[in-house]
Amino acid sequence: MINARVIVTLKNGVLDPQGKAIEGALAGLGFDGISGARQGKVFDLKLDTDDHEKARADAAAMCEKLLANMVIEDYTVELS
Repeated sequence: MINARVIVTLKNGVLDPQGKAIEGALAGLGFDGISGARQGKVFDLKLDTDDHEKARADAAAMCEKLLANMVIEDYTVELS
């Protein structure tokens, strides 16, 4: 069994209104000096294999087919 964490974020240059809202909310709570906040998604998956290469390839295929919008999002896969 391999645990995979998939992190999906907006590509650089893609407008992130939720990130801007987070910046404003943090400033309103008294946290100064924050800029460039970006939001994303995290998926934790348990893959029934012991082959790290297969697990990474399967997780990447999942991202490209469902978990990420490849037009505006990037993803990273971390295995443990």
